[in-house]
Amino acid sequence: MDLYVHPEFEIVRSEKKCIACRACERQCANCAHGYDAASGSMESYDEKCVNCHRCVTLCPTKALKIVQTQHTFRPNANWSNDTIRELYLQANTGGVLLSSMGNPRPLPNYFDRILLNASQVTNPSIDPLREPMETRTYLGKKAIPLVRDANGRLTENLPPQITLTMPLMFSAMSYGSISYNAHASLARAATALGICYNTGEGGLHRDFYKYGPNTIVQVASGRFGIHGDYLMAGAAVEIKMGQGAKPGIGGHLPGKKNIGEVARTRMTPDGSDAISPAPHHDIYSIEDLRQLVYSLKEATGNTKPIIVKIAAVHNVAAIASGVARSGADIIAIDGFRGGTGAAPTRIRDNVGIPIELALASVDARLREEGIRDDISLVVGGSIRSSTDWIKAIALGADACYIATGALLALGCHLCRSCHIGLCNWGIATQRPDLVKRLNPEVGTEHLVNLVKAWQHELKEVMGGMGINSVEALRGNRLMLRGVGMTQEELDVLGIKHAGV
Repeated sequence: MDLYVHPEFEIVRSEKKCIACRACERQCANCAHGYDAASGSMESYDEKCVNCHRCVTLCPTKALKIVQTQHTFRPNANWSNDTIRELYLQANTGGVLLSSMGNPRPLPNYFDRILLNASQVTNPSIDPLREPMETRTYLGKKAIPLVRDANGRLTENLPPQITLTMPLMFSAMSYGSISYNAHASLARAATALGICYNTGEGGLHRDFYKYGPNTIVQVASGRFGIHGDYLMAGAAVEIKMGQGAKPGIGGHLPGKKNIGEVARTRMTPDGSDAISPAPHHDIYSIEDLRQLVYSLKEATGNTKPIIVKIAAVHNVAAIASGVARSGADIIAIDGFRGGTGAAPTRIRDNVGIPIELALASVDARLREEGIRDDISLVVGGSIRSSTDWIKAIALGADACYIATGALLALGCHLCRSCHIGLCNWGIATQRPDLVKRLNPEVGTEHLVNLVKAWQHELKEVMGGMGINSVEALRGNRLMLRGVGMTQEELDVLGIKHAGV
């Protein structure tokens, strides 16, 4: 007999309000609702509920709510309910625990402990509504000698750059892990905003080649969907060495999601598991990485900047120093709170370091070595708001990636069940009836609204600092102060305590 695990959520239905319209039954891909013809009433199956809120949102009489179960094991400070529940699940199945959408544990969030400075009298603030505020950003190598022609004019000799209207991009989410409509929303929004989105490791659907100038194409260890046209389609090529949600771990798209257009885009057999090994089997040193960097530069005619994406781990500064010398143009660093469609729970919750500490240490190391302008830094891993974004830039980032925030703007309710492929909001699924629940036009509008709001807030905050360009904000740690941190934490971040 299996060890009993009580349902994590309970469906509360008001008998007075419920009219048995069966909308909840039709909307729940997890089959947590059913209709009893004999009694003419609705039934609930708590064990199937993932708390996605689809039924609650679309119930016409507001008869439903989902609550955390009040059933608990006997209180124990060492053996929590979650710990016992997970242990029972593994004892029943013998399987590895999988989770989605980032680390939920109550570990320190340094962005919440950092405050922004503002100008007052001697360095007056700037009114962003009346004064020009420059948010354009160029990603790529900058450390080049100035060259003038015979008439003394500067010669254009910059290596390839990514040009952004603001220092923000949509992070890597592959077609397969997310739906066609979600991918379309990201591509359209990036184009409308003048920024970039990232294909992830699943190749690029033929319908999205038209968004190439606003696309970053990814090369991961599985090499899915990679060919000459794919590499030439994007504004840049990203080599994925690791990601924050699962450092040192490869990727896995289950066969039930690797079907039809997804399989054709990935160039894999229909219905087969698409497994990315943890390492690239041709990269075991910085020299090997350098060879791939230059192979990709040659394959694209030296017209595309090359990004190397790494996870935030304890020796990330040394790793970034090596990557900067590999010939790469941009380093992307992904923090331990980064989301993903599926990650081993133990890896997600215990491996890696916060993006704030990783970013600060990398920026400081590259400056100490005099190579900071040899490479641009892009960071991601739970950038939740415009202030997280602004603080990351002040800590040294040239730009930020957002992913979970973008999915929330598409309607995600963070129910953390992406890995089962039954996303009721049409985002992390390949089931046609579920995919169509996300309207790409509406999704695009929401993404554009979100990013434009953030851009407006960026301008307001910079104006309050007396800064009129994002370039003046980059690495400007004088505009940051810490609260509730140890001196060692402040030293790593390179900022002073509030009041100093």
